[in-house]
Amino acid sequence: MHSIIIVEDELIAAEYLKELLHIHGFSVLAIIDTGKEALTKIPQLSPDIVLMDIMLKDHISGSEVALQLKRTAPKTAIVFLTAYAESEMIDYAIESNAYGYLMKPYDEVSIISSLKVILARIKQHHSSNKPVRKKTFISQEYYFDHELNRLFYKDMEISLGKKSLNILSLLCKNPNITIAKSALCLEIWGEEKSDAMLRTQISRTKKEMGIDVIKNSKGIGYKLICQVP
Repeated sequence: MHSIIIVEDELIAAEYLKELLHIHGFSVLAIIDTGKEALTKIPQLSPDIVLMDIMLKDHISGSEVALQLKRTAPKTAIVFLTAYAESEMIDYAIESNAYGYLMKPYDEVSIISSLKVILARIKQHHSSNKPVRKKTFISQEYYFDHELNRLFYKDMEISLGKKSLNILSLLCKNPNITIAKSALCLEIWGEEKSDAMLRTQISRTKKEMGIDVIKNSKGIGYKLICQVP
Protein backbone atom coordinates (compact mmCIF):
# COMPACT_ATOMS: atom_id res chain seq x y z
CA MET A 1 0.00 0.00 0.00
CA HIS A 2 1.41 3.38 -1.02
CA SER A 3 1.61 6.07 1.65
CA ILE A 4 0.63 9.71 1.25
CA ILE A 5 0.70 12.85 3.40
CA ILE A 6 -1.70 15.66 2.57
CA VAL A 7 -0.46 19.19 3.24
CA GLU A 8 -3.57 21.33 2.81
CA ASP A 9 -4.92 24.23 4.89
CA GLU A 10 -8.54 23.70 3.80
CA LEU A 11 -9.85 20.93 6.08
CA ILE A 12 -12.87 20.04 3.94
CA ALA A 13 -10.71 19.65 0.83
CA ALA A 14 -8.15 17.63 2.78
CA GLU A 15 -10.78 15.28 4.20
CA TYR A 16 -12.24 14.77 0.72
CA LEU A 17 -8.81 13.83 -0.60
CA LYS A 18 -8.22 11.49 2.34
CA GLU A 19 -11.50 9.64 1.81
CA LEU A 20 -10.94 9.41 -1.93
CA LEU A 21 -7.41 8.05 -1.50
CA HIS A 22 -8.55 5.47 1.05
CA ILE A 23 -11.21 4.21 -1.36
CA HIS A 24 -8.51 3.64 -3.98
CA GLY A 25 -6.15 1.80 -1.66
CA PHE A 26 -3.76 4.52 -0.53
CA SER A 27 -2.68 4.98 3.08
CA VAL A 28 -2.96 8.59 4.28
CA LEU A 29 -0.44 8.97 7.10
CA ALA A 30 -1.40 12.51 8.10
CA ILE A 31 -3.14 15.73 7.18
CA ILE A 32 -0.97 18.79 7.83
CA ASP A 33 -1.94 22.45 7.48
CA THR A 34 1.29 24.33 8.30
CA GLY A 35 4.70 24.45 6.68
CA LYS A 36 6.47 24.08 10.04
CA GLU A 37 4.71 20.81 10.85
CA ALA A 38 5.28 19.54 7.33
CA LEU A 39 9.03 20.11 7.60
CA THR A 40 9.09 18.07 10.83
CA LYS A 41 6.70 15.20 10.10
CA ILE A 42 7.40 14.40 6.47
CA PRO A 43 11.07 13.37 6.95
CA GLN A 44 10.01 11.33 10.01
CA LEU A 45 7.12 9.49 8.35
CA SER A 46 8.81 9.20 4.94
CA PRO A 47 5.70 8.85 2.74
CA ASP A 48 5.85 7.82 -0.90
CA ILE A 49 4.03 10.98 -1.99
CA VAL A 50 3.21 14.38 -0.48
CA LEU A 51 0.26 16.29 -1.88
CA MET A 52 1.43 19.83 -1.19
CA ASP A 53 -0.81 22.89 -1.24
CA ILE A 54 0.96 26.12 -2.17
CA MET A 55 -0.78 28.29 0.43
CA LEU A 56 -0.51 27.10 4.05
CA LYS A 57 -1.61 28.53 7.40
CA ASP A 58 1.75 29.81 8.61
CA HIS A 59 4.41 31.99 7.01
CA ILE A 60 6.07 29.03 5.25
CA SER A 61 4.63 28.31 1.81
CA GLY A 62 4.24 24.88 0.25
CA SER A 63 6.86 25.72 -2.35
CA GLU A 64 9.39 26.59 0.37
CA VAL A 65 8.62 23.32 2.15
CA ALA A 66 9.14 21.39 -1.09
CA LEU A 67 12.55 22.98 -1.65
CA GLN A 68 13.68 21.98 1.86
CA LEU A 69 12.29 18.45 1.50
CA LYS A 70 14.48 18.05 -1.55
CA ARG A 71 17.31 17.78 1.00
CA THR A 72 15.62 16.21 4.04
CA ALA A 73 13.31 13.73 2.28
CA PRO A 74 14.81 13.16 -1.18
CA LYS A 75 12.94 9.90 -1.81
CA THR A 76 9.51 11.44 -1.25
CA ALA A 77 7.69 12.61 -4.37
CA ILE A 78 6.12 16.08 -4.16
CA VAL A 79 2.92 16.82 -6.04
CA PHE A 80 1.65 20.40 -5.79
CA LEU A 81 -2.01 21.25 -5.27
CA THR A 82 -3.03 24.53 -6.87
CA ALA A 83 -5.95 26.42 -8.36
CA TYR A 84 -3.73 28.28 -10.81
CA ALA A 85 -1.25 26.99 -13.40
CA GLU A 86 1.02 30.00 -12.96
CA SER A 87 4.54 30.13 -14.37
CA GLU A 88 6.01 30.82 -10.92
CA MET A 89 4.41 27.66 -9.56
CA ILE A 90 5.79 25.65 -12.46
CA ASP A 91 9.26 27.08 -11.76
CA TYR A 92 8.97 25.95 -8.13
CA ALA A 93 7.94 22.49 -9.31
CA ILE A 94 11.00 22.23 -11.53
CA GLU A 95 13.37 23.60 -8.88
CA SER A 96 12.14 21.22 -6.18
CA ASN A 97 12.10 18.18 -8.48
CA ALA A 98 8.33 17.90 -8.04
CA TYR A 99 6.58 15.17 -10.00
CA GLY A 100 3.84 17.53 -11.14
CA TYR A 101 0.72 19.20 -9.81
CA LEU A 102 -3.02 18.65 -9.47
CA MET A 103 -5.50 21.38 -10.26
CA LYS A 104 -8.33 22.47 -7.97
CA PRO A 105 -11.21 21.80 -7.77
CA TYR A 106 -10.26 18.16 -7.38
CA ASP A 107 -11.58 15.57 -9.82
CA GLU A 108 -11.54 11.90 -8.81
CA VAL A 109 -10.56 10.47 -12.20
CA SER A 110 -7.78 13.02 -12.71
CA ILE A 111 -6.32 12.54 -9.23
CA ILE A 112 -6.17 8.77 -9.31
CA SER A 113 -4.90 8.60 -12.90
CA SER A 114 -2.20 11.19 -12.17
CA LEU A 115 -1.10 9.36 -9.02
CA LYS A 116 -0.78 6.10 -10.95
CA VAL A 117 1.48 7.83 -13.47
CA ILE A 118 3.55 9.37 -10.67
CA LEU A 119 3.92 6.03 -8.86
CA ALA A 120 5.11 4.42 -12.08
CA ARG A 121 7.73 7.16 -12.40
CA ILE A 122 8.84 6.67 -8.79
CA LYS A 123 9.19 2.92 -9.29
CA GLN A 124 11.22 3.44 -12.43
CA HIS A 125 13.39 6.09 -10.80
CA HIS A 126 14.23 4.08 -7.67
CA SER A 127 14.63 0.71 -9.31
CA SER A 128 18.28 -0.37 -9.54
CA ASN A 129 17.60 -3.53 -11.51
CA LYS A 130 17.46 -3.62 -15.28
CA PRO A 131 13.82 -4.06 -16.26
CA VAL A 132 12.78 -7.23 -18.01
CA ARG A 133 11.75 -6.50 -21.57
CA LYS A 134 8.00 -6.24 -21.84
CA LYS A 135 5.92 -5.85 -24.94
CA THR A 136 2.34 -4.70 -25.31
CA PHE A 137 0.79 -6.18 -28.43
CA ILE A 138 -1.72 -3.74 -29.90
CA SER A 139 -2.55 -6.20 -32.68
CA GLN A 140 -0.93 -9.27 -34.17
CA GLU A 141 1.46 -7.03 -36.10
CA TYR A 142 1.86 -3.92 -33.94
CA TYR A 143 3.56 -3.98 -30.54
CA PHE A 144 5.20 -1.53 -28.15
CA ASP A 145 8.51 -2.49 -26.55
CA HIS A 146 8.64 -0.91 -23.06
CA GLU A 147 12.35 -1.46 -22.56
CA LEU A 148 13.31 0.16 -25.83
CA ASN A 149 10.38 2.63 -25.64
CA ARG A 150 9.66 2.05 -29.30
CA LEU A 151 6.70 1.04 -31.47
CA PHE A 152 7.16 -1.80 -33.96
CA TYR A 153 5.24 -3.15 -36.94
CA LYS A 154 6.29 -6.67 -37.93
CA ASP A 155 9.55 -6.11 -35.99
CA MET A 156 10.26 -2.93 -37.94
CA GLU A 157 10.44 0.27 -35.87
CA ILE A 158 7.91 3.02 -36.54
CA SER A 159 9.46 6.43 -35.95
CA LEU A 160 7.47 8.51 -33.45
CA GLY A 161 8.07 11.95 -31.96
CA LYS A 162 8.91 12.31 -28.27
CA LYS A 163 5.42 13.40 -27.26
CA SER A 164 3.84 10.54 -29.18
CA LEU A 165 6.18 8.07 -27.49
CA ASN A 166 5.23 9.45 -24.07
CA ILE A 167 1.54 9.10 -24.86
CA LEU A 168 1.87 5.60 -26.25
CA SER A 169 4.08 4.39 -23.41
CA LEU A 170 1.51 5.45 -20.82
CA LEU A 171 -1.44 4.04 -22.75
CA CYS A 172 0.36 0.74 -23.40
CA LYS A 173 0.99 0.31 -19.68
CA ASN A 174 -2.78 0.53 -19.20
CA PRO A 175 -4.29 -1.11 -22.31
CA ASN A 176 -8.06 -0.81 -22.76
CA ILE A 177 -8.26 1.48 -19.71
CA THR A 178 -9.21 5.15 -19.95
CA ILE A 179 -6.45 7.52 -18.87
CA ALA A 180 -7.66 10.94 -17.72
CA LYS A 181 -6.80 13.96 -19.83
CA SER A 182 -4.91 15.54 -16.92
CA ALA A 183 -2.70 12.45 -16.52
CA LEU A 184 -1.90 12.45 -20.22
CA CYS A 185 -1.02 16.16 -20.12
CA LEU A 186 1.23 15.51 -17.12
CA GLU A 187 3.02 12.76 -19.00
CA ILE A 188 3.42 14.81 -22.19
CA TRP A 189 4.04 18.37 -21.01
CA GLY A 190 4.37 18.15 -17.22
CA GLU A 191 1.40 20.49 -16.79
CA GLU A 192 -2.26 20.99 -17.70
CA LYS A 193 -3.05 21.92 -21.30
CA SER A 194 -6.27 22.68 -23.14
CA ASP A 195 -8.48 19.90 -24.47
CA ALA A 196 -7.84 21.19 -27.98
CA MET A 197 -4.07 20.95 -27.60
CA LEU A 198 -4.30 17.40 -26.25
CA ARG A 199 -6.73 16.42 -29.00
CA THR A 200 -4.34 17.77 -31.62
CA GLN A 201 -1.44 15.82 -30.15
CA ILE A 202 -3.47 12.61 -29.99
CA SER A 203 -4.42 13.07 -33.65
CA ARG A 204 -0.76 13.59 -34.54
CA THR A 205 0.21 10.47 -32.59
CA LYS A 206 -2.35 8.31 -34.41
CA LYS A 207 -1.13 9.64 -37.75
CA GLU A 208 2.48 8.80 -36.84
CA MET A 209 1.46 5.31 -35.70
CA GLY A 210 -0.46 4.56 -38.88
CA ILE A 211 -3.20 2.78 -36.93
CA ASP A 212 -6.33 4.27 -35.34
CA VAL A 213 -6.38 2.57 -31.91
CA ILE A 214 -6.51 5.54 -29.50
CA LYS A 215 -10.10 6.34 -28.67
CA ASN A 216 -11.78 9.19 -26.77
CA SER A 217 -13.79 8.05 -23.73
CA LYS A 218 -16.77 10.36 -23.35
CA GLY A 219 -14.67 13.45 -22.78
CA ILE A 220 -12.95 11.93 -19.73
CA GLY A 221 -9.74 10.89 -21.43
CA TYR A 222 -8.30 8.43 -23.93
CA LYS A 223 -7.60 4.71 -24.05
CA LEU A 224 -5.62 2.35 -26.25
CA ILE A 225 -7.69 -0.40 -27.84
CA CYS A 226 -5.64 -3.59 -27.84
CA GLN A 227 -6.91 -6.56 -29.81
CA VAL A 228 -4.40 -8.99 -28.30
CA PRO A 229 -4.79 -9.99 -24.60
